Amino acid sequence: MKLDPKALPEKLADVFHKISRYRIFLFFLLLAAVYGFLFYRIGALNNAEPDPTALSSQNQTAQVPRINPSVVNQLQQLQDNSVNVQTLFDQARSNPFQE
Repeated sequence: MKLDPKALPEKLADVFHKISRYRIFLFFLLLAAVYGFLFYRIGALNNAEPDPTALSSQNQTAQVPRINPSVVNQLQQLQDNSVNVQTLFDQARSNPFQE
């Protein structure tokens, strides 16, 4: 079988005409394949476990905050000295989202 470059558009048009009868079915088949692939990838990525080396490196970089004891003492002294500040602290403890 010899392929003639000049006859190629005519052959492609003939094949396209035969396939065009099934274009709606092919569209839904393509759409179902895309959705199937998306659901597969979502499921695979949802069940993926993190790499243990990445977890250990994240744990090493996380630092525990340190509070200076002198600052804590100073805040407690200020709270004890001021009645208004003490009531503000009490209100903030009872309802932290109140403005």
